[in-house]
Amino acid sequence: MFSIHQKKCLFSCVAASLLCSNFASAQTLEAVSIEAEKLITPTKQANESVYTGSEVTSKGIELQGVKASTSVYEAISVLPGVNVENVDSSGLAVEQSSVRMRGVRSSMGALSVEGIPNYGGNPIGPRDYLYDMENMDSVSVYKGGVPSDIGAGVGSRGGAITLHPKWAQKEFGFEVAQSLGSHDYTKSYFRMDSGTINESGTRFSGALSYAQADKWRGEGELGPRINGNVSLVQPLGDKATLKLWYNHNDQEQYLYRPLSYAQISGGNLSRNYKNDYNSNLTGVPAQDIYYYKNNKGSYKNDDLFAVINYEIDDTFELIFKPYYALEDSVISQGVTSGGGRIQERVRDIERYGMISEVDAKLEHFKMALGYHYESSAMDISTKNYTTAGAYAGMGVVATTGDTYIHSPYAKISGDEGDFHWQAGLKYFRFEDSKSLGYRSGAAPAYDLIRTPDLDREAKSHALWLPTLGVSYDVDASWQAYANYGKNFIRPYSYMPLVNYYQNNRAKFQAIGMNAQDLFDGYGIEESHNFDVGVRFKGEMLEIAPTLFYGKHKNLLTTIINPLDATLSYQQNVGKATSYGIETEINFFMNDSTTLFINPTYTDFTYDEDIIGMKTKGKQLVDTPKWMARSGIIYKIGNFELVPMVRFLGERYGNATNTEKVEEAWLADFKAIYTQKNFYEKSTLKVSLELDNIFNKEYISVINASDYETGTTTYSQGAPRSVMLSVGLKF
Repeated sequence: MFSIHQKKCLFSCVAASLLCSNFASAQTLEAVSIEAEKLITPTKQANESVYTGSEVTSKGIELQGVKASTSVYEAISVLPGVNVENVDSSGLAVEQSSVRMRGVRSSMGALSVEGIPNYGGNPIGPRDYLYDMENMDSVSVYKGGVPSDIGAGVGSRGGAITLHPKWAQKEFGFEVAQSLGSHDYTKSYFRMDSGTINESGTRFSGALSYAQADKWRGEGELGPRINGNVSLVQPLGDKATLKLWYNHNDQEQYLYRPLSYAQISGGNLSRNYKNDYNSNLTGVPAQDIYYYKNNKGSYKNDDLFAVINYEIDDTFELIFKPYYALEDSVISQGVTSGGGRIQERVRDIERYGMISEVDAKLEHFKMALGYHYESSAMDISTKNYTTAGAYAGMGVVATTGDTYIHSPYAKISGDEGDFHWQAGLKYFRFEDSKSLGYRSGAAPAYDLIRTPDLDREAKSHALWLPTLGVSYDVDASWQAYANYGKNFIRPYSYMPLVNYYQNNRAKFQAIGMNAQDLFDGYGIEESHNFDVGVRFKGEMLEIAPTLFYGKHKNLLTTIINPLDATLSYQQNVGKATSYGIETEINFFMNDSTTLFINPTYTDFTYDEDIIGMKTKGKQLVDTPKWMARSGIIYKIGNFELVPMVRFLGERYGNATNTEKVEEAWLADFKAIYTQKNFYEKSTLKVSLELDNIFNKEYISVINASDYETGTTTYSQGAPRSVMLSVGLKF
């Protein structure tokens, strides 16, 4: 936690800013013209009247450094209430980070491009590593209630992130950039925009990048990562427009090995800081599961969608968003079961769907009616191999069919003078498919044996999701607002439950239970989220404090079987309560200097004890009560100098709060040189960034579920890194 001195310093900053805002609004000042590029701005969805989200601008993304160019989560890390934990400073470590929004894991949230959902399974949730952020204009983030027209995919309990693409531009141009840095990091990026090429207004863009880095500890590389992006904009007469967008990402990596709590506590972190997977084979299976080449992943994703707008008249508009997505990933990891073997997880995922919407702009209000449909086939299975590479049978067999999302929604909003209001309602129905059970027979054939007690029945899950928002413009500088939204996450974590049943099959059969009995306890997690805040915008100061409150129920929680106390597994029965305050502060000291401070306080506790442990009132796993990001942007000539500081408060790795992780202060620095009209009206940009300047040894990632009772693992944060980038834009 903060020390008393640290708390005084933080509250002094906030208090000073509030005093400055009162002074600015009460006094008659001379006109001051201060031009500053905004890092964060309020945002709202189309056909809404109340600003309920925050948008990270292209400048805000740029200041997060090279790691934000390949990671959506790193791009929004400047926001209060967002805790991004990563094992590497390059942004190339796939699915090894942990991100929480107001204490809720990112896997519980929605990520979309133009409202079209991006997600996968095992792990459930968004794939934040698929895009080059140079191809995005900005990122909108909704941490409380989520607008109804954003495709939720698996859910929105962890908020929603919407990416706004940089569509093909009207003017011809191209951009080249090269980044180099610590641990042999490299990224090469190229983009070209055709400009309007004919009388019909056709224009297209194409972008390509290559990135790779060595791991900062242990053997192996992150990458290569190859990313390609194409967009097309085609006006269809005066009333319609067709936009096409395609993104391809292909990446490989060797994994980082996490630590146990014993390895990081009691002064042990320093001596274990560079521990990783073994560099050589030993011939002993129990040791060779930790060989680095046995712990790796390959990830391939393709996403294609269209946005079709048709203006019927001045009042009505039709919008269609068809989409198609593929994922083909294989992840190998050593596991201790069976005396030590290699488990290969195979993800073969295909999704397609359509978001259809009709918008109306009437005399006194705006409204939207829409429908989201999706069909998804997630073939996710595991295969077992010996450490010598010999096949050793199937683990979990993928026999599921197609699943479906049906989600109609409606929104209405209006303005009455200085009063703004909006309401929305979404119905979400997830139709889950049945699954037939199989297990592997004896060696050497390992033939599949039909196993009915592993079957899972088809099941539908549905709920209503209301939203409501109001705001009032007190004057030209002050606005007050309130927002409510019900969020959710559909059932997840199927594979761990199947694995647990298989490993304890004899015990479950002895008490008359099968796999379906365990899945009967699965359902939809729900949360009710309330935000109340004010925004002040003056010549010298912008400040936006937000109070938030959430009630969470049906959380996936570990329970003990009443018929056999040796059996413990997860069911949707947990409850928790969260509240806190987050503040965005920008102080424009003069034309050349901007100070930003984004502190967060979060109290997120369990409502009751679980599995006989004293958890009631304990802070949720991996949720610091205090966080803050702050920095100064100083401009001198063509240079920008940006020193920044990050504070991550103490956290806990288990539900009883006995595994404590110490707080950490981290300092970063970025220098940017920009030369306009460098050559033939081109712009040259050179940037130098230093992350973790003082080489602080700390724990970044805590790998645990919210109601973890097993063994939590911990991953070290990256040491000091230096990155240099040079870009030329025509």
